[in-house]
Amino acid sequence: MNEVIEPSQNTQGTAKIVYILYLVGLVFGITGIIGVIIAYINKNDAPDWLQTHYRFQIRTFWIGALYIVIGSILSLILIGWLVILFWIIWLIIRCAQGIKALDANRAIENPTSWFF
Repeated sequence: MNEVIEPSQNTQGTAKIVYILYLVGLVFGITGIIGVIIAYINKNDAPDWLQTHYRFQIRTFWIGALYIVIGSILSLILIGWLVILFWIIWLIIRCAQGIKALDANRAIENPTSWFF
């Protein structure tokens, strides 16, 4: 999956918007929800290499939501703040890796990964 693929059309712009919406969601939470909706809408119509990005983005949203719920519950005993900090760093790294692969016209190597 590391091979470089020439885009057949400019469909990668939508995937990049989703990554940006996720990053903006760190400040304005609602944009993350908009981003996952866009990813769900476009995942089946995209070329195979771009579908890996949408799968990665959808998983990023749901795994991130799980981290936020766990962090929120555990914040009552203070360790949750570390979980939320981990989620912020995790999200930034995943989005940066996704944008980098997208700019190189590459598929995500392991879109089902829980980490980076």
